[in-house]
Amino acid sequence: MIPTSFPAKDEIARLSASMLIEAKAVHFNAREPFTHASGRKAPTYIDCRRLISFPRIRSALMDFLCVTVMREAGLEAFDNIAGGETAGIPFAALVADRMALPMTYVRKKPKGYGRNARIEGVMTEGQRVLLVEDLATDGGSKLSFVQAIRDTGARCNHTAVIFAYGIFPEMHERLGAEGVALHALCTWWDVLAEARRRGAFDEETLAAVEAYLHDPAGWLPS
Repeated sequence: MIPTSFPAKDEIARLSASMLIEAKAVHFNAREPFTHASGRKAPTYIDCRRLISFPRIRSALMDFLCVTVMREAGLEAFDNIAGGETAGIPFAALVADRMALPMTYVRKKPKGYGRNARIEGVMTEGQRVLLVEDLATDGGSKLSFVQAIRDTGARCNHTAVIFAYGIFPEMHERLGAEGVALHALCTWWDVLAEARRRGAFDEETLAAVEAYLHDPAGWLPS
C-alpha cells in the first residue's frame, strides 16, 4: 500500500540523497578516479544495487518512487511495471507490488535460445508500461528497453529511476525525442549538497566533484 502523505519533491530529493550516502552507495575519489562504462574518468561512482540490502532505506525509496510517478504521470497511468535487466528487476518488483500491477522484465538482448525473448512475464498489446531502473546516465540503455517493450505492441512513455546523473543535457533530449519522460528521485547535485551538509567527505574532494559536475567532458584529475 502507498501512504497518502509524502514530502514535497525537493525534500524527497534531499532525503533520497541522504539515504544513498548512508547506504554507502555514493563514492567520491578525485585522487584515484573511477572509470565509467563509457571509458571516461570521473571522481564519482554510484552503486544503487547496494540498496536492496537495506530494508528500511529500500522501502522508503520505493515509496518515494511510486508517489513521484503518480504525481508526475497520474495515479492510473500504468497497466504494467517492467524492470530493466538486471539492476532494475528488484526495484520493478517492489514498485509493482506497491502499485498492485503486473510485473515483467526486459532483457538487454534476446536469450539466443528457446523463445529468444527479450520480455519475460506477460506483456500485452496496448498496455501502458512503466520502465523501472536503478539509475540513468545519458538515457541510451533506456531507449533500448523502451523499444523492446514497444515491439510487443505495448506503450512505454515513462521511465522511473532512483538516481539520475543530472549532468548530461542530452539525456532528456534523447528520451524526449522518443516520447519518453524520465522520473527520478535525485541527482548528483542533490547528493553533492547533502554530502556537504553532512560533512560526509572532505572539502577538497567535494570541490573536485563539483568541478566535474560543471564540466564532465573536460574534467581531468588534479
